[in-house]
Amino acid sequence: MLIKVEVEKAARRIEQYIHQTPILTSQKLNDLSGAELYFKCENFQKVGAFKPRGALNFVLQLNEQELSNGLCTHSSGNHAQAVALAAQLTNTKAFIVMPNTAPEVKVKATQGYGAEVTFCAPNLKAREETLATIQKETGAVFIPPYNHEDIIAGQATVGKEIFEELKSVDFLITPVGGGGLLAGCALAASYFSPKTTVIAAEPSGADDVFRSFEAGKLFPSESPNTIADGLLTSLGPINFEIIKEHVTSIKLVTDEEIISGMKLIYQYLKIVVEPSSATVLALVLKHPEQFKGKRVALILSGGNVDLAKLPF
Repeated sequence: MLIKVEVEKAARRIEQYIHQTPILTSQKLNDLSGAELYFKCENFQKVGAFKPRGALNFVLQLNEQELSNGLCTHSSGNHAQAVALAAQLTNTKAFIVMPNTAPEVKVKATQGYGAEVTFCAPNLKAREETLATIQKETGAVFIPPYNHEDIIAGQATVGKEIFEELKSVDFLITPVGGGGLLAGCALAASYFSPKTTVIAAEPSGADDVFRSFEAGKLFPSESPNTIADGLLTSLGPINFEIIKEHVTSIKLVTDEEIISGMKLIYQYLKIVVEPSSATVLALVLKHPEQFKGKRVALILSGGNVDLAKLPF
């Protein structure tokens, strides 16, 4: 299990390479929800998502020899960009496997950081097999998207920043896909704000975390179908163990509810978020009785969206 000092070390390690993102509020959204909402804007982070925190925490611990053959990973977008940025900052190559359904805006951004992108079928087996071939050919170091303690410690710094700024938080809500952000922030809550209840929002069309949490055993994500393209991955086993211990509940939201939440964020916060980010507001608006009068921190996980294809 990751200890508090590892999260503090991660924060110091990555500090000069990332943005300490702002927390925004909206009286209109407070009125709509009946709660005090505090939006942690990781859509303003480098590469437009929280992912560089974990990727950099991992990569900055590699030695010169390990870095010499490059970095590699598989990702539908945000982690891909994070690894490409980490490679750029450490003067090495990035080899990225992306599903052929990945949003064009995320593909172009990944290539823009200098990464070499290889496409594959949109399933985990194809991703892993394609990556294994590339890794064998190049000797590049695999940077896991979420299922690794260094990645989780990096993502935990989002929660650490929230608790340092807000002091008192009743609920912390994050989106969940692979579970790196949720596991990290749940640990951050246990270390820096133990009275905070941690909840995750998951699309009903990609509900493997909900099913795994309810059953107490890991179910893979099979044929997920949701507008929240950042949450299509299967929950990692390391993440699951942390989530079981430190997270209170996983709640599902529909694509319609996500789109509605997304529209409200654009309308009242005046910022660009991707569908994955909007799951957290969708959850609050779906269960207003749970959050009425409470101080609720919500993590807007990313803002990489094709503006020509907004769902509203």
